[in-house]
Amino acid sequence: MKRPLFLSAAITLTSLLTSCTGSVQLLDFPFDPAGRSLNSLQSELSPHLAGQYIVFISDRRGSQDVYLYDAVARNLIDLPGLNALDAIASHPAVSEDGRTIVFAATRQGRTGIYLYNRETRQLRNLTEKLQAEVRNPTISADGSRISFETSENGQWDIAIYDRSGKPLNLSIPIR
Repeated sequence: MKRPLFLSAAITLTSLLTSCTGSVQLLDFPFDPAGRSLNSLQSELSPHLAGQYIVFISDRRGSQDVYLYDAVARNLIDLPGLNALDAIASHPAVSEDGRTIVFAATRQGRTGIYLYNRETRQLRNLTEKLQAEVRNPTISADGSRISFETSENGQWDIAIYDRSGKPLNLSIPIR
């Protein structure tokens, strides 16, 4: 029997919260058929957990958009200026404080790594000048560094940028 998608997401998050002792912390988040909570009737893809925040992709509005859920307040957080009708978002990640979200998106046939600042409501393409395919971004807990895969050298390599969009040299120790 196939599991409902919202149940699959809950199982995935439950497995993320399993401690080293083997006990599981069950997530009891509400289901809302109208899509105003963590779980809905639509696909919930690529959940990423950091601190009290869960960021994920959902097609609730007919396109793959980024959503942010506050697990303490138990509600979705509004993200003005983030989601665009001409973009297909994937693989989101959030900083520990929930202020910065990074994700991959395809716009006009080109992939990019986008950084969204919740305080300023600004969305930036970190890889706009990079002539390569990019995918699978992640962000450091403090939101200062972003890593992702890039095909810039004709193979898939890992790149690390600072939040301003400047590539970091790995020969320099990272603080």
